[in-house]
Amino acid sequence: MQKALAFIIVIFAALFFLRTPDTNPAEMRAKYANDASRFATSGAGLSVHYRDQGNPDGPPLILIHGSGASLHTWEPLADLLGADYRVITYTQPGHGLTGPHPDEDYTFAGMAEALDLVVAELGLEQFALVGSSMGGWVSWRYAHAHPERVNALVLISAAGAPPPEDAEGAPLAIGFRILKSPAGRFLAEHFAPRSIVEKSALQSVSVKSVMDEAAVDRYWELLRYPGNRRAAGLRSVADREPQFGERLRDIGTPTLILWGDEDRFIPVTLAAAFAERMPNAQTVIYEGVGHLPMEEAPDRTAQDIAAFLQEISPPADEVAASVE
Repeated sequence: MQKALAFIIVIFAALFFLRTPDTNPAEMRAKYANDASRFATSGAGLSVHYRDQGNPDGPPLILIHGSGASLHTWEPLADLLGADYRVITYTQPGHGLTGPHPDEDYTFAGMAEALDLVVAELGLEQFALVGSSMGGWVSWRYAHAHPERVNALVLISAAGAPPPEDAEGAPLAIGFRILKSPAGRFLAEHFAPRSIVEKSALQSVSVKSVMDEAAVDRYWELLRYPGNRRAAGLRSVADREPQFGERLRDIGTPTLILWGDEDRFIPVTLAAAFAERMPNAQTVIYEGVGHLPMEEAPDRTAQDIAAFLQEISPPADEVAASVE
């Protein structure tokens, strides 16, 4: 009995002393917010970190990041598209400086609540949505729910399309594999070695140089923002309502589908699953690119998005010239 009690004490002591602590919110805001950062806050306590940049007179684009990321993933595109477009980025609930959803709601409804909050804060009536991975899922679901608001849709390695019957699932990055079990979610909430975060981040890309030391530090530190680790576990088991995949056929919004042919998270075969269901879609595949084209191939990604959007919403200077 005494030996068993001693063993339990040792285990709990190890858990206490080896756990990875949360980061300090004030320090994180000082480090990862900038002069463009704003926070839209709801009466229910949701506070969304967003940035409204680029050409204020240009057509508005709202960029939505994927699971585990933050608005920082869009910095290359914000710079490249900002001359002609109003570029709005925000961090989804359970991520970055936004932190956890006050109701721990990581279904589409909870994620869309953050998007609605930013849209209301900025008084937007119509806009284009650009979504990566999970952010792509939020984007097309939102376009389905609000076709009157979304005038263009760009899906980058997006989640949510029904896979082909004979498709093999892509191997999950180590961080996502850990979250698949209750024990893994418990451990992930209390232990977050930088080495695991680095390995998972590197697995997401083919152009490894984009995951430099600063990028890995950002992923690691923002993951440890209070509440975000618990949110990651809850998000991994939230109902994604896969039946909505068949409703892609109802989305008539002009859509551009972008994918890296070396995507290890969401196989490139799913680009076709989107394209064959969406009646007004076109597809571009990037060779030698992984799950994050906007970071791995920002110039090509920006060029393709701009060319696509120009057909739908000409840049502000062209609109002004046509009026003159």
